[in-house]
Amino acid sequence: MKVITLKQPWATLIAEGLKEYEFRLWKLNYRGELLIHAGVGEDKEAMEKYKHLGLEFPHKRIIAKVVVEDCIKLTPEINNEINKLNPLVYGNYKRDGYAWKLTNITKLNIDKEVSGQQGLWNYNE
Repeated sequence: MKVITLKQPWATLIAEGLKEYEFRLWKLNYRGELLIHAGVGEDKEAMEKYKHLGLEFPHKRIIAKVVVEDCIKLTPEINNEINKLNPLVYGNYKRDGYAWKLTNITKLNIDKEVSGQQGLWNYNE
């Protein structure tokens, strides 16, 4: 199955259903199921911002399964609409690139450590 490795807290925010878009500079042609892997990296500033949520932020774990429904080219208008959906998560950022629309988010509890990779990669359970 296809996997993407994300830094924390972004991986957990997706697993918890708080973040339904993943932002990348590159267009994704793939549609379908995708595993979310929490890598070893952290966005320190964002970790501080979300610590009040009381969530666990595991590392080196596959923590969610999602469906990539769409890949939307970001325009200022689309970016503003996404920002309004959940200001806590999306803030008031000006982004370039693409927004991957994630649906059918399912949190997983897999205890096995898994090393991540850049880009999309395959995981055989």
